[in-house]
Amino acid sequence: MTFGLTEDQVAIREMAQDFAREHIAPHALDWDARKHFPVETFRAAAALGMAAITIREDVGGSGLSRVDASLIFEALGQGCPTVAAFLSIHNLSSWIIDAFGSEAQRRRWLPSLTRMDTIASYCLTEAGSGSDAAALRTRAVRDGDDYVLTGEKQFISGAGASDLYLVMARTGAEGAKGVSAILVEKGTPGLSFGADERKMGWNAQPTRAVRFDQCRVPVENRLGAEGEGFRFAMAGLDGGRLNIAACALGGAQSALDRTLAYLQDRRAFGQKLSDFQALQFRLADMATELEVARAFLRHAAAALDAKAPEATKLCAMAKRHVTDAAFHVANEALQLHGGYGYLAEYGIEKIVRDLRVHQILEGTNEIMRVIIARALLGGR
Repeated sequence: MTFGLTEDQVAIREMAQDFAREHIAPHALDWDARKHFPVETFRAAAALGMAAITIREDVGGSGLSRVDASLIFEALGQGCPTVAAFLSIHNLSSWIIDAFGSEAQRRRWLPSLTRMDTIASYCLTEAGSGSDAAALRTRAVRDGDDYVLTGEKQFISGAGASDLYLVMARTGAEGAKGVSAILVEKGTPGLSFGADERKMGWNAQPTRAVRFDQCRVPVENRLGAEGEGFRFAMAGLDGGRLNIAACALGGAQSALDRTLAYLQDRRAFGQKLSDFQALQFRLADMATELEVARAFLRHAAAALDAKAPEATKLCAMAKRHVTDAAFHVANEALQLHGGYGYLAEYGIEKIVRDLRVHQILEGTNEIMRVIIARALLGGR
């Protein structure tokens, strides 16, 4: 459907779909099985502007909208949700630098980030502060012209492979107002990584702990003033949640497309599975769920583009609704494939494994309900 999209947006979506079809989808199962992090593919995507979608053009960004980004990430998610999701994380980190960094910081970091010569990871979550992110314990103590970081981040996508880490660390008192955003380069003494986690899905991107042991970083690597980091992190997550939802939507659409082909090919009791009305109804419901999710995702993205007062609430709604719907559709697709859906070669079980985490990351869907309820109740 092209309702509401401009000619440019249709072209953007087609570009991303072509890239996913040619460069991602044929390799997705192999990358998952080998736990391969496809850096060269990321850089090929970056050459088309997909590593800096909403970054300003003066530093090499594409200068596109959040609606445009939703189209791109849905298309990439059809090729592989894991690969699309890491591009989302890189875009999130770069956007925070673009939005809140000084001109000197923007000029220093963003040109290489837009090309993915430098790959970025976002470091907020800790073992003891996942949903309660403002309770983070990683500390940055001022020592002259440096900060000395001590602590550990958990569940960090790209850790060990990335070149730049956007770290939320405590520089002040307890709570959100004591958190600052600091950029830490790979190779900095005192920076180390845990073992690559064994995960249910998202195998094509490494997930490790990021550890700081008296890690000394120049004060000039801090974004904004002390105490502003948590605000930056939350602002970034509005867009990040839309992107993650779009990746899930693309994965679910791929699962539905595969199921349509399978049911028209597979026969039972003398007829095609697609001729059974009970299965037709399930397909109809799956397709409807995805169309509703797609429409609402674009609505939320348009609100964020417009800086609407309700944008944060709508982003939380979109993330919750779209990722739940996407996982449900993918799980239904597996069921409709029967035993074949459980086999790796059909690609459905990988999509199910990948999409499950989209209901958890960038704020669990339970936390999305908290955000929505607080907005409805006037911030209480």
